[in-house]
Formats: sequence, structure tokens, C-alpha cells
Amino acid sequence: MVSLSNHESIWYTFIHIQKDTEGFLATKRVGIIGYPIRHSASPAFQQAALDFKGIDAKFEAWAVEPGTVVEWMAEQDRTDLLGFGVTVPHKQEIMKVLDYVDNDAKAIGAVNTVVVGKDKRLLGYNTDAYGFLHALQEDGEFTPAGQHVLVLGAGGVSRAVCTVLLREGVASLTLANRTVARAEALLGDLATGGVQVEAISLEPDSLKQALATKNPMALIVNCTLLGMLHGSDEEASPIPGELIPSGSLVFDLVYNPAETPLMKLAEAAGAKTLGGLSMLVYQGTKGFQLWTGEAAPLEIMMAAAKKAVWTK
Repeated sequence: MVSLSNHESIWYTFIHIQKDTEGFLATKRVGIIGYPIRHSASPAFQQAALDFKGIDAKFEAWAVEPGTVVEWMAEQDRTDLLGFGVTVPHKQEIMKVLDYVDNDAKAIGAVNTVVVGKDKRLLGYNTDAYGFLHALQEDGEFTPAGQHVLVLGAGGVSRAVCTVLLREGVASLTLANRTVARAEALLGDLATGGVQVEAISLEPDSLKQALATKNPMALIVNCTLLGMLHGSDEEASPIPGELIPSGSLVFDLVYNPAETPLMKLAEAAGAKTLGGLSMLVYQGTKGFQLWTGEAAPLEIMMAAAKKAVWTK
């Protein structure tokens, strides 16, 4: 289990958990916002954790349409609200309404966890960075320092992934996106620390050239939604199988299905694979601790996530 840092413990004193006059916890609300959100696994494993720890709270998924998060937040009664997770497309827009953003989230430029303080202030954190690195090192058994890495997609989670990889001292980071300008803008926002970075197109020819130049490309991380079950491109892979280097690690942040189209292609190419469920749960453990002040029951959360996602 992961403990709160000293900095997080200080801020936790503001978290809105108040006992009623009889000494029992009043029922609280906690959830996750995004759009679409109906297929999120977070309610299942977060509620399992709340129940296991005996915390009287209800975890829900709230569909908030793009461009409306500021109005949505203004309508919320914070009296019984512990906080909420934030997923696409709101990880940057939510920062407009926050009273405090921690340094990690500032560096990444995105927030995925909001805590409602005792004084009703909104406190923003990013737990994606922790979740990604923990999954990469513990489950993927991969050390990024000194390695050439390719990141596919320049969305919200890509900011956290790129920040972590740059901090860990990769040899080079190539960011591929359908819109190259967006990838260039993302890299321009980050502190590269002298690491060689490049923004390229997701087109096969561009990927082929990058893979030939940065050889061996030891790590490929998919931050797109291509291959997500129930998505518009659930049969698609962001990279052709013939371009995947044998012996590399392909980390697909898509967590449903258990084996994505990209992972199948990677295995056929002789690469190692890692799915996105571990990152999802690891980042969720950090959020759970920030909302409740309790150590997160990792095994309970992982089992609930697997049941919710893979046994439907």
C-alpha cells in the first residue's frame, strides 16, 4: 500500500470528512467526471475500496459534456462532496476552477483528482504520473532511464506519461499524434531536461522513420483510445504490427479489453506487453488516499476492477 507524502498529509487536513453529533460519518459523495463516462471502471473499484474500509460514501460517474465543467462545478453542493476524479476531456479545463494545484499537476499541466477541502476549497492533484510509473516499473519491470521511447497520442494522459519519462532520464522521447502541431505544443509545455524530443505524425511512414532512427525503441506507450472496447475504433491499432520492434515493451493504456488489438500485434511481433488496468488502479489508490486519508486496499481495488471490466 502507498502512503501519503508529507506534503499530501498536510493538505489532507483540509479534506472534508466531518463527524456528526453522534460520532458517525455522514454519507458523502465522491465520483468521476468525464465524457463519455458510462464505461468507466472507477466506480466499481473505488466503491469496493470504500465499502472494505467501512467509509460511508457513494462513488458515482458523472457525465459532464465538453466545455461545461466550469458551469457543472458551480452547480455542485460541496457540503457532502469529498472530491472527484477527472478524465477526458476535462483534465485541463478543470484547473480554471481550482483554488490550489500541487506542483506535480502544475508541471504536467493537467489535473485528474480534485479534493474538496474542509473550507470548501478545491484542491487539484495529478495521480496519473504515479500510476504510470508504478505500473511501468512494478508490472512492466521496465526502467526508462537511458532508453529510446515512443509515445502515441497527445491527449491529457500523455502529458503525465511524457513528464514522467523525461524526469526518469530517457535517452529520447518521440511523441506521435495525428495532429503534429498538438504534439509539438505539448512537448513545448514540458521541461525536457536536455532529453532529445521530437513530435511526429502517427502516419506509418513517420513512425517507420522514427523507429529506424531511434534504434532500439525499447518502449512504446499508447495514450490514444484506439482499440478501446465500445469505442469508435475498437478494432484499430495506433501502429502497424510490422513496425513494432521485437523485444520492446508495448504499454497500452487502454484497459478494456484485457488484450487490445495493439497488444495482439505486439505479441505476434515478439514484443512484451502491458495493459492499462494496472495504471488505472494504481492512480486510483492515490486518489482514494487523498479523498479519505485512508491507506488504499490495493488488492481489493484490483480484483474489483478486473471483475468489472473483464467479466462482462
